[in-house]
Amino acid sequence: MKRTIAISVTGIIALYALLMAVPAYANHSWGGYHWARTANPFTLKLGDNVSFAWDAHLSVASGDWSASSVLDTAVVKGVSNPKNCRASSGRVEVCNSKYGNNGWLGIATVWVSGSHITQGTVKLNDTYFNTARYNTPAWRQFVACQEIGHTFGLDHQDEAFGNPNLGTCMDYTNDPSGTLYNQLSNEHPNTHDYDQLASVYTHFDTFTTVSKTSAASGAVSADNIDTSNASEWGKAIRTSRDGRSPLYVRDMGNGQKIFTFVIWAD
Repeated sequence: MKRTIAISVTGIIALYALLMAVPAYANHSWGGYHWARTANPFTLKLGDNVSFAWDAHLSVASGDWSASSVLDTAVVKGVSNPKNCRASSGRVEVCNSKYGNNGWLGIATVWVSGSHITQGTVKLNDTYFNTARYNTPAWRQFVACQEIGHTFGLDHQDEAFGNPNLGTCMDYTNDPSGTLYNQLSNEHPNTHDYDQLASVYTHFDTFTTVSKTSAASGAVSADNIDTSNASEWGKAIRTSRDGRSPLYVRDMGNGQKIFTFVIWAD
């Protein structure tokens, strides 16, 4: 039986995205950093320090990432002042506030000891999200999903804002909903994100840095570090096509490092 195949504009764009915009970071783990744990799936707590405007987006992001076969997330009561968004050992604190006209929409700060993640924070900058350009459900969901994804050990799949959407929040975009240019939505993880997590969390550890950090993990203190301040981020690791760095590292010595992922405003 012959079948007539209709190729829509959306299909062409999606095919173009796959063939022409294959990300530079097909393996988008950043250095194999991961939470130490002794079994899969493990549950990572996401501290809710966000306002009502962000609650639904945090809940959706938590549900999306919990679809992974190796990890679950649980939204729990936050223990930080949103403006400071101090890290808590063994979990991720998610915060929103007016952090200022500093150029960034959101940042994820991740503390590591050796190869293990010990704590993390996500900051969502209402200075920009209160403007007409970014005050949309799609922009809020895209940035929340991406920054939380970094705290698991994921990097970006692509760092060119103008490339066709790959259908994942770990892809830079100027059109997170996909409706502006009739393309895929970048508001949620995709299969490649879940596959990458499965690869990162294949092996088990003899101790855990999740929920209750053991003495062996040696988490770096966050008390005296202003993660909102770019001067505290350390060295830029690479530069994306727009000439700005999406990733910084501050070396604290003795295998202790602090990574900062940045998604910049236009």
